[in-house]
This record gives sequence, structure tokens and C-alpha cells, in this order.
Amino acid sequence: MTDKTHIIFPALLPLFEVWLRYLTTEKRVSPHTSDAYQRDVTGFFTFLADHLGHGPTPADLRDLRPADFRSFLARRRRDGLTSASVARTLSAIRAFFTYLRQNDILNNQAIDAVRSPKLPKRLPRPLDEQAARRSLNDVADFAREGWVGDRDIAVLTLLYGCGLRISEALNLNRQDVPEDDMLRVMGKGDKERLVPVLPVVLKAIETYLTSCPYALPLDGPLFIGVQGKRLNARMIQLAMEKVRQSLGLPPSATPHALRHSFATHLLTAGGDLRTIQELLGHASLATTQHYTDVDTAYLMDVYNMAHPGADN
Repeated sequence: MTDKTHIIFPALLPLFEVWLRYLTTEKRVSPHTSDAYQRDVTGFFTFLADHLGHGPTPADLRDLRPADFRSFLARRRRDGLTSASVARTLSAIRAFFTYLRQNDILNNQAIDAVRSPKLPKRLPRPLDEQAARRSLNDVADFAREGWVGDRDIAVLTLLYGCGLRISEALNLNRQDVPEDDMLRVMGKGDKERLVPVLPVVLKAIETYLTSCPYALPLDGPLFIGVQGKRLNARMIQLAMEKVRQSLGLPPSATPHALRHSFATHLLTAGGDLRTIQELLGHASLATTQHYTDVDTAYLMDVYNMAHPGADN
């Protein structure tokens, strides 16, 4: 544990030390997280000394009002912190007060009335078409057995070719493989939808089924692990990590990014939002509309890379 206790006001030192022990021995947070929490909470104590006009005590912590916490957040804003940094700071302080309350050390519920800053919604990060195709082609190179590579290709092809969530793909049973070109998918909230299936997707699934050494009952899982049980999403995430490192792709190149790529590439090709909403299983069109921003950013990336005058 990094020793920062020398900068804590003496009256608060016992509370601070017992909380730090809890973070490191029970919650087992990383040293990086522990240091960040310490900085945020000690910064709050320093603010209180100025705000209250004296070194804070446990009684002061107990009597703080929502306005006191908001004054601290406003001060951090004036110091130039971003919304994300302010939210992280509030999270650390909230964790400190929650620990004290749950252990009957000190109870202050005023912090519950303080809302975290609203963070800008992060846009999905799609792969470009070449990266998406290479991910599908190369994932089998890292499998220890041929049928596992065929399985990983089939799963990623479903994500990119049909826009499925990884959970939706791995929840499919053997009997769900369509005989025609429509796949019935059970999405969030047990909402069922029909998704068109490209021949390349069906071919990838068929290749996997042919090479799979296990007999797959119709009412059993379609995708299985090496021990014959339903495949865990972590296995696909690990496979994608290896592909990402091999191709030099950014950390955002996850299995879920293939679903984003499906939507973005459809929109770029002229697909309408309502249709894409149905294909993705979004309950609200507002969720799908985020892809219009992604589409613009994607087109600008293509322009900047390809247009001969972009560097002028």
C-alpha cells in the first residue's frame, strides 16, 4: 500500500486507515485503483479544511449536507477536471462513506442525494471492412484444434454477418440453425426477432458442425467448448484478443465491435435506420440513431485515408 497517511488530518486518520485496509485486503483492488481512491478522498479532506475553516473531524463528516458535496464537485470543475474525472472522484468518496455506513462507523446519507455528472455517450467503435474480414479469416490460426477454429469463425461470422450480440449467438441451440435464410433470435427482454442469414454465415456454421467431434442434440447448445458444454463468451473474447494483437488493431476491436461494424457498414451502404433497428433488436430507434454519428466518423476516416487531397 502506498503510504499517504501522513497527509491525512489526525482526527480522520483511523477512519482512513481502516478503509484502506479494507480496499487492499478484502476488496483486493489493484495498487493503481488504491492510489487513485486515496488521492480523491484526501483531496476531499483538504477541500473540507478550507470549506469548513478547520481540520475536518468524524463529526463533520457525519453532518455534511448535499450542498457541501456539490461545492466540492464544483471546485473540481473549476480546477479543470473533466466530467469523467469528477465522476470518478465522486465514486471514490461515495465508496468511502458507504464503507463507513455499512460497518456502523459513521452514517451520512447526504451523499446519496448527489448525482454523478452526466457523461457523454461513447459512440460504438466499428472495425473497417478489411479489418472485420481479416478478423473472421485469421481467428482460426490461434485455435489449438481445427474444429475450434471452425467454431470461432462461425461465431464471429454470426456477429458480423447478422449483427448478433455475443450472448445471442452463444445461446443458440442446434435446432435454431435455419434451413432457409432467416434466423430466429431471442434477444434482450426475451424479445424474439427474425434476422436474415447470408449464405456465408450458413456455410461457416455448416463447416463447424461437420468438423465438431461432439454429437450435438437438437435441444442442446450449438456452440460448445472443448469439454462439450455450452461455449463461454470469454473464450471468444480471448480469441479476438489474439487476432487483435496479430493485426495491430485497437483495444476497441472486440467481438461486440463486429456487431457495431455490421450496423455501420449497412448504414454506409444505404440501409435505413428502421431496418437496422429491427435487425439489431433495439427497443428504441434513439439507440440505433447513434450509428448515424458513427457513420459520419467512419466516412471521414475513409476520406482521410483515401482521398488524394486529404493531406493538403
